[in-house]
Amino acid sequence: MTSLPEPTVGRPVPGQLTFQAPRRGKPPRHLADLTPAERKAAVEELGHKGFRAKQLSTHYFERLVESPEEMTDLPKAVRDQLVADLLPTLLTPVRTLEADRGATLKSVWRLHDGALVESVLMRYPRRVTICISSQAGCGMNCPFCATGQAGLTRNMSAAEIVEQVVDANRKLRHGALPAIGATHPAEAGLGDETDQDTVDASTEPSGGPQRVSNVVFMGMGEALANYKAAIGAIRRLTDPSPDGLGMSARGITMSTVGLVPGIDKLTAEGIPVTLALSLHAPDDELRDELVPINTRWKVDEALDAAYRYYEATGRRVSIEYALIKDINDHAWRADLLGEKLVARGKGWVHVNPIPLNPTPGSKWTASRHGVEQQFVERLRAHGIPTTVRDTRGSDIDGACGQLAAATS
Repeated sequence: MTSLPEPTVGRPVPGQLTFQAPRRGKPPRHLADLTPAERKAAVEELGHKGFRAKQLSTHYFERLVESPEEMTDLPKAVRDQLVADLLPTLLTPVRTLEADRGATLKSVWRLHDGALVESVLMRYPRRVTICISSQAGCGMNCPFCATGQAGLTRNMSAAEIVEQVVDANRKLRHGALPAIGATHPAEAGLGDETDQDTVDASTEPSGGPQRVSNVVFMGMGEALANYKAAIGAIRRLTDPSPDGLGMSARGITMSTVGLVPGIDKLTAEGIPVTLALSLHAPDDELRDELVPINTRWKVDEALDAAYRYYEATGRRVSIEYALIKDINDHAWRADLLGEKLVARGKGWVHVNPIPLNPTPGSKWTASRHGVEQQFVERLRAHGIPTTVRDTRGSDIDGACGQLAAATS
C-alpha cells in the first residue's frame, strides 16, 4: 500500500499531491457545524432550554442577524454568552474588491488562526452566485492555478464554508450588490450563467434575487479532499429554514479535479447537486502534467465515476476545461474528448471551456479566440452541448484559478 505524502508546508514541489491537511488549532464550534439535534444537545449542555437552539438557528439562517442585541426573544441575561458559545466569529474581513460595476465582489477573509481564504459573489440578471472556498489553499497542485501553487494550509470547517454564503446573503440584504434588470441581461451588460436550470424571471423580485441562489465549490481548495466538512456544509445549505438556508440542491455545484473515491461517496449521498469535473485534458500524458491527481486516477476512471454520478442522480455533469494556448486547445484533443464523452452515452454531460485566466509567473496564456471557437465547434459536432464559461472578476484576481488570498 502506497503511503500518503506528508502535509505540505509552503509551496509544493511540481507534481506533489497533498491529501492530509496540516494540523492546526480547530476553529471554534459553531451552530452551522451541528445538526439540529446536536444543536439542541449543545444548548442543553450549556444549561439552557433546548428550544433556544431553534431560536438561534432562526436568527442565523433565516433572519441573518449578527448582533445579540437584535435577538430579543432570547433572555437578555444569557444572550451574549449563547452567541459567544454557538455563533462565534469565524471569518474576519481583510479586504473586498469590486469588478463589473460592483456586480462582482471578491472578499479576502482571515480565519481564527490567521489563514486566509477568498470567496467571490456575483450578481447575474436572474440569479446570484457565490464561489466559495472549502480549504485554505489547495493540495492538488495544478500548475496553472494560483491556489494550487500556494499549497495547502488547512481544511475549513463546515461552518466556515457556510458562513461565506450567510455573509453573502447579509450583503444582498444590505444592498451591497447593485440591483439590475432581471429580464434584460443584454442591457445590464453582465452576461448570464451557463448550464443552469431555467429560471422564471417573473418570479424574481425587481432588481434580481435578494438571496444567493447558486453556490459553486470552485473557490480555494478541493472540496472532496475535505469531504466531511463539505458534505456538512451542503446539508446546512439545503436543510429547510430555519434549520438551514433552505436552498435547492440543484443550485449547488461541487467541483473536483477527479478524486474518484470522493465522487463515488458523493454519489452515494443522494444529494442532487451538480457535479463539475475539472478535466483540462482528454489524454493521460498531458493531464498527468496539468492535473497531477491524474497520476492516481486516470482520465477514463474520472469520466467513469462522473457517469456513475449521472446515472445515480439524473443530474447532468459539467466538464470544466481551461483552454491553454498551444497546450490543450488542439482540434484533435477536442475530438478525443468528444469521442470519450459520447462513448459513455448521450445527454449526460455538458462541457464548459474556460479561457485561461492569468496568474503571476505563469508560462501559459489563454487560447486565441479562433482556436477557442474551433474547439467548441468540434465538441458540438460530436453532439456535446458546449458553452464557453463567462469569466467574471479576472481584473481583481477573482476568476477561476486566480484565488490566492493576497492581502496586498
